[in-house]
Amino acid sequence: MKIVDEFFGCDVFGPAAMQRYLPHAIYKQMIDVMEHGKELPKEIADTVANAMKDWAMDKGATHYTHWFQPMTGITAEKHDAFINPTGPNSVISDFRGKELIKGEPDASSFPSGGLRATFEARGYTAWDPTSFAFVKEKTLYIPTLFCSYDGSSLDKKTPLLRSIDALDKAAVRLLNLMGYHTKKITITVGPEQEYFLIDENLFKQRLDLMVTGRTLFGAPPVKGQELDDHYFGNIDERVKAYMEEVDQELWKLGVFAKTEHKEVAPCQFELAPVFSSVNSANDQNQITMDVLKRVARHHGFVCLLHEKPFEGVNGSGKHNNWSFSTDSHENLLEPGDDPKDNIRFLTILAAIIKGVDEYQDLLRLSVASAGNDHRLGANEAPPAIISIYLGDELTAILEAIEQGKEYVENTNRKLELGVSALPPISKDSTDRNRTSPFAFTGNKFEFRMLGSALNISCPNTILNTIVAEELTQFADELENYAPEQRTEHVISMIQKTLKEHKRILFSGNGYSEEWRQEAKKRGLQELKTTADALPHYTAPKNLAMFEKHKVYSANELHARENILLENYYQVVLIEARTMAYMLRKLILPAVFEYEAKLATIIQTKKASGINSPLEEKILFNINEPLEFVSNHLETLENLIEKVPASEKEKAQYAADELLPLMEAIRTLTDSIEQNIPKDFWPLPDYNDLLFKSVQ
Repeated sequence: MKIVDEFFGCDVFGPAAMQRYLPHAIYKQMIDVMEHGKELPKEIADTVANAMKDWAMDKGATHYTHWFQPMTGITAEKHDAFINPTGPNSVISDFRGKELIKGEPDASSFPSGGLRATFEARGYTAWDPTSFAFVKEKTLYIPTLFCSYDGSSLDKKTPLLRSIDALDKAAVRLLNLMGYHTKKITITVGPEQEYFLIDENLFKQRLDLMVTGRTLFGAPPVKGQELDDHYFGNIDERVKAYMEEVDQELWKLGVFAKTEHKEVAPCQFELAPVFSSVNSANDQNQITMDVLKRVARHHGFVCLLHEKPFEGVNGSGKHNNWSFSTDSHENLLEPGDDPKDNIRFLTILAAIIKGVDEYQDLLRLSVASAGNDHRLGANEAPPAIISIYLGDELTAILEAIEQGKEYVENTNRKLELGVSALPPISKDSTDRNRTSPFAFTGNKFEFRMLGSALNISCPNTILNTIVAEELTQFADELENYAPEQRTEHVISMIQKTLKEHKRILFSGNGYSEEWRQEAKKRGLQELKTTADALPHYTAPKNLAMFEKHKVYSANELHARENILLENYYQVVLIEARTMAYMLRKLILPAVFEYEAKLATIIQTKKASGINSPLEEKILFNINEPLEFVSNHLETLENLIEKVPASEKEKAQYAADELLPLMEAIRTLTDSIEQNIPKDFWPLPDYNDLLFKSVQ
């Protein structure tokens, strides 16, 4: 068996490969670009491109692709061969700097939200030299940005890079005003990826799973997650083999895959990486989702990344663990041994509290999708209300600061286990609150609202930008004071911030109805659906902030809002069409067939003078909801044909008209399923999907 150290990152054009294939001087320039953000000298592009090609071809690659992240929510790629004709029957392998730096895919077929007309097809991909190229399936993948002819962003990666610059600039400025000599900050993220594994043969028998990623019908299984016996349970042999191959593939691609385990629901699992820089983490999470899906087929599985594939059991999320540190590797969210005396930590913390409160709508919309709406607030994920959890000690410290009192520690830092052979162990200063959407977990914030299929660039772009805004405001205020007065004023700024924004702090049960009522009293927003959340993109305060920090232009924000609203409507519409098709073509014919059989049995018994109360009861239990299903189905088909005018109207129509009716149809159909024998029901049921898949 190969040792991981010996092959980790072997398919990545990273520092080791660069050092081997590039002249030393150019290698040093590339390292400066990647590690220090210096601009890539154009004159070295041909040399870098040729070295990258030679390395990739030595790995067996025949093609290259500019790999980008358009507004579709998935990655995109167009493959070109490393060949140029030299005659009527000959070629040479060739790859130039201009081909590395810029590509030109047809932009007309990607969503633009009105940034360009359909007939204006020109779009550009631009190499991101801060993210490593890699080889996968005989193709060199070059991470790139994607923009329109006028330079407007058409992707998710460009705003993320802009937000990194914005937070770096704001944090460095404030820290230096406070007397900390800082040249650069690095934002790190660790996204914990949840997913389901379903048997491929069963998957292919469920049109709803194949088309929409979730089951549109399904009566509850005989056993769900009631016994809490799946979480951290023993990993089945077939799944273990799958996980081992996933690890091997990810390690070769330089992904720091670290932790894997069973999750709460049957057939649900999690893969968590070691933290890395946010741009790298974003690319690596896209790679991870691709590898999870691709390798699943090798083992007879299908990997489901939908946020809520099964009704009645937990859905899948992607916890986004976010922090940032200085160029001397000091974590700015590390409280230290004495948090009350750590003025730098408390200043950063106050800025985050202020930002989350003022821009709670942006954080909510950053995780908004049709799939995630089914998960949020369902007693398995945080509610659609933004709040911050800090833990008992930090909360007490902040309360003392706000009130101008001395904090007296009363936290027992030792955990007595009650076993004589074991010594007391140290206890963290903060517990974990799994019901909180934005929880401090010791040296980072865990943003827990993300859905499993989400590209993490959007929530991190927004988080970076709102913190940059608050740090900028603090710096603007601090500049008005002499250096010797700044520490005292920082404390007063922290006190003022806590008094004005403490409503966002909550340590209780975020799943409870009491919290929803309390949040309403505090003036916190509850944006329940994607249709409610997305229009906040272009609220005046949000437009102003993004333009101020040059993360989005007004046109780019309006475009994103339109794209995502249209996507939400189309996703729900496709689900509605799929539901109607499955009812007409699969479910209703099966029900009619069984009803006919029951009726024949009843008539036969009646002719023989035998009563049939059981058969009649079953027939009644089927036919009563069936009449409602028939009526609702006709209504649904009529609603599908209506097309509202604007993107906002479409999204609201999907949320208010289509989804409630679909939920009613599902409830009725699921009750019918419970009265139909298994050999008559045309779909694999939840017992099949959740308990036969991993055997």
